[in-house]
Amino acid sequence: MVQPLTVPSMTAGPDFVLRPWELSDLPLVREAAADDYIPLITTIPSPYSEKAAEAFVRRQWDRAATGAGYPFVVARTRDRRPVGSIGLWLRDVSEGRASVGYWLVAPVRGQGVAGAALRTVSTWALHDLRIPRVQLLVEPWNTASVRTAVEAGFRREGLLRGWQQVGDRRRDMLMYAALNAEHPSDDRAATDR
Repeated sequence: MVQPLTVPSMTAGPDFVLRPWELSDLPLVREAAADDYIPLITTIPSPYSEKAAEAFVRRQWDRAATGAGYPFVVARTRDRRPVGSIGLWLRDVSEGRASVGYWLVAPVRGQGVAGAALRTVSTWALHDLRIPRVQLLVEPWNTASVRTAVEAGFRREGLLRGWQQVGDRRRDMLMYAALNAEHPSDDRAATDR
């Protein structure tokens, strides 16, 4: 029987919080849908419509309800503005591994937000949830995401040639992973909702 998951709220550095998706996050979906890349690598609807955006948010809820994983919104603490998403996906958790994926809207990229979110989720997964391995895939050209993974304690393990369909073609992916035995805990804290 599938165990529903409860998506917690957690601090991600001094300025951001990770929290469950809400219908009030539709402006974030609209902004992400206008990005050239985010709709290619996610299920963000493009072109945007309010109906498709609501369906996207409900899919995030379903992912937790069906035990598929923990979808989080990344939001600024000071004004609660949502700026991105990060998810911990449990498809292979019975094999001792989970995967993580993340994206941010353009105005907050390059400010360390993705790194703070990735460190928070991976530390929580490795230490609190006791998942032995957390992995992620990055396209080789995406040097910002490579830097984010490395700075969050992930190690490059290899190149997966023609691994994933992105847009209209097969793309190579770099595999990065963090192991609970190698990953130090940090000062992030789960909060009550």
